[in-house]
Amino acid sequence: MRVLTAIPVYNEERSVEAVLHEVRRYSPHILVVNDGSTDGTPEKLAGESGIEIITHAKNSGYGAALVSAFNYTLRHDYDVLVTMDCDGQHEPSRIAVLLEAIHDADIVSGSRYLRDFRQDSVAPHDRRYINQQITSELNDRYGLQITDAFCGFKAYRREALEKLHITETSWGMPLQLWVQAARAGLRVKEVGVPRLYLDPKRAFGGVFDDASERLAYYHRVIAAAEAEAVPCVAAPIATTAPCSFGVLSKRNCR
Repeated sequence: MRVLTAIPVYNEERSVEAVLHEVRRYSPHILVVNDGSTDGTPEKLAGESGIEIITHAKNSGYGAALVSAFNYTLRHDYDVLVTMDCDGQHEPSRIAVLLEAIHDADIVSGSRYLRDFRQDSVAPHDRRYINQQITSELNDRYGLQITDAFCGFKAYRREALEKLHITETSWGMPLQLWVQAARAGLRVKEVGVPRLYLDPKRAFGGVFDDASERLAYYHRVIAAAEAEAVPCVAAPIATTAPCSFGVLSKRNCR
């Protein structure tokens, strides 16, 4: 099984070297998507060997960086794509947990709320509240049984990527992904990962720093994804995965 680990990066000069050092211990194939960094990140990456780099000329957004990773995975015939952040919130040692879980799933998603870990930190109130609300709405509408709609630590089978058509370029990209995954009948699992907020005051940027604006934007992303003309396929029940969703009934299709 050929596995690629992709890391979106935007202005991560302080952490990128340490993260790549750790990721190398668990993944021989690494792709970094430099999403228009304006700090010293490009110079740091230039000094790294044994990794592939995609550079966006300007900052295009979190979703855009992941779309580049999806396309790279498909073009280069990898069997599984792992995605993770570069800010230290995702522990590279958990890559093995994602890969172990994907044997009977199409998408394995990390969850910071599935179980408790000794190293857990307290999530900023607005992020926890918005996550809970959006996760609940997705579960109600699509029969999902997820606990964390926004965790970027994921593993995707190639076959799953081929069924997705992601166009949302910003932070709401995971919500479009969940709607499409449900409609395509993809088997989804969650695995617990530590909840690490190393910089709780780190901002999203622009209007997204306002929680109400961010929530309204997330609702727009879901509405747009629901309006897409995507065929709905019933999903088989993954009996060994307590956190995967079962059959997606026709009434759940939007």
